[in-house]
This record gives sequence, structure tokens and C-alpha cells, in this order.
Amino acid sequence: MEDALYGDDPEPGEPLTAGRLCVPVRPGTRGLVTRLFRTPVGGRTAVAFTDPARLRAVLGADQPWIPLSEPALRALTEPLGVRALRIDPVLTAPRPAAGSVPQPEPLSRPLTALAS
Repeated sequence: MEDALYGDDPEPGEPLTAGRLCVPVRPGTRGLVTRLFRTPVGGRTAVAFTDPARLRAVLGADQPWIPLSEPALRALTEPLGVRALRIDPVLTAPRPAAGSVPQPEPLSRPLTALAS
């Protein structure tokens, strides 16, 4: 049996290419522009999805998008200083189940200003 050589396999730690991505866009002054988002700590990031259904589930059915490869998306965002790319992110935490969040107790006495 012959051993197969896989010269195109990425090395450990090397990012995997996701293929064709669905990239959210918005109207700009000269056409469509890539939508950029913020990470939880405030950094700018590009966002893409592996299929239109995932994009619609997170951003809504009326979110416009364009197909781009990962290298093309990185080439568009790098001049803007955006190097992070999130693929198939969940942008919001799931809504808590009704009744699972405790309601605050009413105050038994009114609040007063602290004396300085």
C-alpha cells in the first residue's frame, strides 16, 4: 500500500481556510461595504458565516450579504487595521428562560443621599 502525502495539509496552529463565506454587508456611499463588529472586549472584527441560514439565524432574514473567500475578506479588512475574523459567531447570549431571572425586592425604606 502506498503512503499518501498531503502537502496541502495545514500545520498545527495554522489557520484553516473556510472556503466560500457569507459576509454581512451594509450600504455605503459607493456601494456595499463589509460590516465590522466589536468583540466583547471592544476590538474590531470581521464576521462571516459558512452558509446563509447561519447568517440569517444570527443577523436576521433581511441582512444583505455577499460571498467572499477568507483571503479576500482579510485583504479587505486588513488596511482598516482589522485582523480578527470570527466565523459562525453567536453574537448575543441566549435569552434567559422566563422566571429564571430573580426580580429585585422592593425597598423597605426610601434611599437617602450619603452625608459627606
